[in-house]
Amino acid sequence: MNFSALSVLLFVLTVSVAGKSVFGARNYDDYGHCKAIVKTWADQSLQELEGGTEQERVLLKDLLFFLHVPRTGGRTYFHCFLRNLYPHNQECPRSYDKLRFDPSKPECRLLVTHDDYSILSKLPKVKTSVVTVLRSPVDRVFSSYEFSVEVASRFLIHPSLSSSIRPRPKNNTISQGVSTLDIWPWKYLVPWMREDLFARRDARRIGRMAIEKEADNSYDMEAMLMPLREFIHHPLAHEIVHNGATFQVAGLTNNSYIEGAQEIRQCLVKYSFLGKYVLQVAKRRLDKMLYVGLTENHKESATMFANMVGAQVISQLQKSNNSFGLSSFVTNNRTGNRLLSIGSDSEELMQQQSSIEDQKLNIHPVTKNAKEKKENFTVAKLMGSYEGCVSTSRSSQRRRRISSLKGIAPANFSTEERSRVPESVIKEIEKLNSLDVELYEHAHKIYSKQWTAWLQQQTSIPLESSIQVMEDTFYNRAPSFSWGEASGKPIFSMKSPTGTCSR
Repeated sequence: MNFSALSVLLFVLTVSVAGKSVFGARNYDDYGHCKAIVKTWADQSLQELEGGTEQERVLLKDLLFFLHVPRTGGRTYFHCFLRNLYPHNQECPRSYDKLRFDPSKPECRLLVTHDDYSILSKLPKVKTSVVTVLRSPVDRVFSSYEFSVEVASRFLIHPSLSSSIRPRPKNNTISQGVSTLDIWPWKYLVPWMREDLFARRDARRIGRMAIEKEADNSYDMEAMLMPLREFIHHPLAHEIVHNGATFQVAGLTNNSYIEGAQEIRQCLVKYSFLGKYVLQVAKRRLDKMLYVGLTENHKESATMFANMVGAQVISQLQKSNNSFGLSSFVTNNRTGNRLLSIGSDSEELMQQQSSIEDQKLNIHPVTKNAKEKKENFTVAKLMGSYEGCVSTSRSSQRRRRISSLKGIAPANFSTEERSRVPESVIKEIEKLNSLDVELYEHAHKIYSKQWTAWLQQQTSIPLESSIQVMEDTFYNRAPSFSWGEASGKPIFSMKSPTGTCSR
């Protein structure tokens, strides 16, 4: 190698090393910037949560904010508990409506929405109690996928729908229902899934995709619908679904009220390990909530909600001068302008049917006499009403799902079908939702403390016994109970083991 060639080689190496150094420095500067803004936000958020006693935490304040994490059963709480507790005139405007809260109604006492925690910036924090329900992250991802497919597939079975992106009418005189397409996160997920279903249908029609005659797994029927594995790896799922509970409790969804939330989210995408700061905030916010329920422990969670929250609402309303919202128990038109419908002009019949079914959820089976006074309403009656409402709700949802999925038959979503999903996919979901997995474990600890404290208070049994009952609950040996009408307290009996929980 001559001197000229050697000089050129040394020059190239020098430029290369310098370039890498500059790139590394820029990378480090970007990481430093991201870490600074994420940590600053986290420190400020944690500081805002300081103070207050345990006695203050468990007291219901003037305004109740139900932070509804999607696909956790929160809608059942809304229809079957909260709308039977709060008179219609005390519902905050725009609950479940596009998540943009209007605090102009000073007397409102109840806000239920898929909005994230950042909405508290619009509320009087010292006068607001927050409650929520969390669900196993794997089950929540499954449910998000299933619901997106279910709602989107309704467009396939409607003969007048020829396009997956047909606009909704500006003036729908048939119904004033709130469309699912207006509500986060479905306003993003459903149109995406709807367009995909139409594309696959068109491909089948021209012979580009063959229908699996004997598909082993409804979650992997590529010719009919987007496979689950494809769903979980799509950028939109990363944006909205994965770790959704953590970001919602932290107030950092893509619908956040926090200034600079988008920059924080972008930093978390680039440096996922900064998520530990977001998780820290979400855990602490759960600690400060009035109530944290678990979807998997549905009946026990509902019982605690009725006693920890419902009893206080009843007490507050009994002290007021108004009747106890009896109009909501004896009329059927409350929900007419609040329905979660699919919102298309060609689906009016389906929406009206949904309206009729949803309205049934708000008929109180106990308080049917408008002359019955608020003094007669008890936690026991609330639970009796709730159980009947839940039964009606599940039947309605089951019928609706069966009808909706006709458009993608033979695909069918069930516990049995879920069991056929490869374990590798389950592991991928867990990995993609690592923050939610840890947050859910923390929620379990909070739930355990709530359950133990409630058992001690209600049954006056020794601490050791209450802990055993609580542990039995987590291993499918949950206590069964009936409500004593006179005392309004539960009567316990223990179930025998029923095996392991299904996925």
